[in-house]
Amino acid sequence: MTHRQHPLGTGFTAASTAEEVLKGIDLSGTNVVITGGSAGLGLETTRALSGAGASVTVGARDPGRAAAALAGIERVEIDRLDLLDPASIDAFAARYLDSGRPLHVLINNAGGSTGGRVVDARGYESTFATNHLGHFQLTLGLRPALRAAHGARVVNVSSGAHRLCDIRWDDPHFTTGFEGHMAYGQSKTANVLFAVELDRRWSGDGIRGYALHPGIVVATTLAHLSPEPAGGGRKSVPGLFDEDQLRAQRLIDDAGRPIIDPDREKKTPQQGAATIVFAAAGPQLTGIGGVYLKNSDIAPLNDTPSVTTLVGDEQVVVTDVAPHAIDPASARRLWELSERLLKA
Repeated sequence: MTHRQHPLGTGFTAASTAEEVLKGIDLSGTNVVITGGSAGLGLETTRALSGAGASVTVGARDPGRAAAALAGIERVEIDRLDLLDPASIDAFAARYLDSGRPLHVLINNAGGSTGGRVVDARGYESTFATNHLGHFQLTLGLRPALRAAHGARVVNVSSGAHRLCDIRWDDPHFTTGFEGHMAYGQSKTANVLFAVELDRRWSGDGIRGYALHPGIVVATTLAHLSPEPAGGGRKSVPGLFDEDQLRAQRLIDDAGRPIIDPDREKKTPQQGAATIVFAAAGPQLTGIGGVYLKNSDIAPLNDTPSVTTLVGDEQVVVTDVAPHAIDPASARRLWELSERLLKA
C-alpha cells in the first residue's frame, strides 16, 4: 500500500513537552477550538497553545467546571458542547460561525469509554458516537470557518489502541459481542480514517487533517478512577482498567504513583500534549496532511498484527500506525457511513 507514514526527523523525542515543541512559535491571531480542553491532555494543550499566543475556545459539557479548571489561562473562552447531543453540536458550531472568526485549528480531543454497552438517544454505541461521530458532525459544521482561515488544521486525538480493532462495518454499534476495549479501539481507528479522508477531500481548501497517538498518560487515567466502594474493592476506570491492572502493566508503582518512562510510552500530561500541539502548529507539517503522528513526528507504518512487543522483560505497547487505519478505501467508506448515520 502506498502511504505517507515516513518520519521527518523533527528532532523531538518521546520526552519532549508541549512547551518545547512550541518554543519560538508565535500563535498570535490564531483561533483554536478544542473539545475536552479543560482536563487532562486537553488542559495541557489549551495551556500550551494559549502560552504561545493563540485564542482558544473550549467546548465543554459542564462550562462551570471547565471555567474553574481554566481559571488564569489567558485568551480562553468556554462554550457548552455535548458530543452525544446532535442539537448541542449544531448549536455550538452555529455560535462559532456567527462570531465571524476564522478557525485555524480544530482539535477533536474529547473522548471516553464505557464498561458496558451504552447507547445514545439514536441507539448508537456511545464510545463510537462520542469519539468519532460527534467530532465528525462538529467538523462538518465548522467547515466554513476552517475554510475562511485560508490554511487550517483538523487534529484528531487518536491512540495506539487503534491497533486493537478495525471498523466493524456490519455492526459498528456492537449490538452483539460488545467488549469495551474493542469498542474503544474501533473509535480510535475511526479517528485516523477520518483524518485521512478529510485531508483528501478538503486539502484543496487549505484544510489539512491529522491523527495522533499522544502516549500513555497515566496521570490522566488515574484522575478518572472511580471512588472505592464503601465495602472495599478496587478502584477502576470505567471500561478500562483498575488499579491492580495498572500496577501489573507497570503503569503505576506500589504506592499508586504514575511511572514515567517516555521511551515506553509512559508520559506526563505535558509530554502527552506535545504531539497534539505539534499537529496543531508544527511548521514541519506544512504541505503535509492525512498522516498519523507520534512523539511529535510522523509515525512509521507497522504491519505486524501485534499490539505489544517485548522490550527486555517488559511488554511494551506498539503505537505505530496499522495499515487498516490509513487505508484510503476504508477512509472513504467510513466518511460515507458517518454521513448516513448523521442523516438517520
